Amino acid sequence: MNVKTEDLGKNSYKLTVEVDADVFAKAYEQSYQKNKNRVQIQGFRKGKAPLALIEKVYGPEIFYEDAADIVINDTYSQAAEESGLDIVSRPEVDFDQIEKGKNFIYTATVAVKPDVKLGEYKGIEVAKQVVEVTDAEVDAEVDKLRDQNARSITIEDQPVQDKDIIKLAYEGSVDGVPFEGGKAEDAELVIGSHTFIDNFEEQLIGMNIGDEKEINVTFPEEYHAENLKGKAAVFKCKINAITRKELPEADDEFAQEVSEFDTLAEFKEDMKKKLLESKQKETDRIIEDEAIEKLIQSSEMDVPDGMVDNEARHLAEDFAQRIQGQGMPFEQYLKYTGMDAKMFINQMKPQALKRIQSRLVLEAVVKAENIEITPEEVDMEFTTLSEQYKMEKDKIKEMIVGKELDNFKMDISVGKAATLVRENAVQVEKKEEAKD
Repeated sequence: MNVKTEDLGKNSYKLTVEVDADVFAKAYEQSYQKNKNRVQIQGFRKGKAPLALIEKVYGPEIFYEDAADIVINDTYSQAAEESGLDIVSRPEVDFDQIEKGKNFIYTATVAVKPDVKLGEYKGIEVAKQVVEVTDAEVDAEVDKLRDQNARSITIEDQPVQDKDIIKLAYEGSVDGVPFEGGKAEDAELVIGSHTFIDNFEEQLIGMNIGDEKEINVTFPEEYHAENLKGKAAVFKCKINAITRKELPEADDEFAQEVSEFDTLAEFKEDMKKKLLESKQKETDRIIEDEAIEKLIQSSEMDVPDGMVDNEARHLAEDFAQRIQGQGMPFEQYLKYTGMDAKMFINQMKPQALKRIQSRLVLEAVVKAENIEITPEEVDMEFTTLSEQYKMEKDKIKEMIVGKELDNFKMDISVGKAATLVRENAVQVEKKEEAKD
């Protein structure tokens, strides 16, 4: 096999791969064996006609496509490696010569990783972030826990209040005519959840069990049912049951039940610390994202289209796997959104470009700073993966080897580069925009 490279400019190259005739001959025989049962020759059962007769009737070209695919699948990886190029896209393949008895020659147009002229990555100015936790935020978290630990009590002698859970019968009508889907015998509704339209729920407040009332509402103009858009409606309602959450008191006893602390004050102090840590992580992410975005703007790189296409496909595949994991087939999602696969991939390209640019500048920082990782750091990442996927660490190590291990280590280095950029960023007060 012989491989030649041609620089096409803009970080694109063409590989010309010449494969020996005997290699193509073997692939041609495989193609014949694979496809002969599909060929119909008068006087012969399918699969029984001799090769020479098939070639005479249809020409040898009938087996060329599969033969070419076999050769390309068997040789492209080696050809890409021999080229010495850092290829970052799928190849666009074309045939230069395909004929029995001759060397098979094909070309593969590919994108390569671009060089980066790195901007200044230390001292990048970013908007100042204030990290603080108020007492009100702590109290709100305590109230969430109180709500989670609440017990439901049946209300028989009190009217409906906000946040009550009620059971009601209703029948809706427009201009005195009942409409489809507007009737229920024992529907459950949380007052204040805004599950129903307009101010329906607010009008139920104050009613007692057994009370009946007509509720007047207007369907919104953007309502999903065409026949109800913007229409005034009347619902005849009856309250069947009322339940209410009874929240535990926020005191030392409550703190002891939901935590390892003896007092509510200690529990709140620990909660405040955790909220502060969470906010700090989010702030770090915001600073890091802004610093990297500005680094991209100050750097120079010519990202080839093929690289963006490849990344967009990966993003689309990842999204499809996630949404299918949630129980929705990707094809069904596309149908709902009115897109086909190509449109969806195109929609992912801006995000793909941003990810590529971020990765390139951070890899350039790794190189500029000569960032290295220790075996201990690699082992810590394996431990994290082990906990995340609930697999034995040794099993994960067996899966990540060779080039994948090199990429894994680079991911760690890139993470360290991102931290370096963030920690060296300078937070400044936001400048107010000039008013006309």
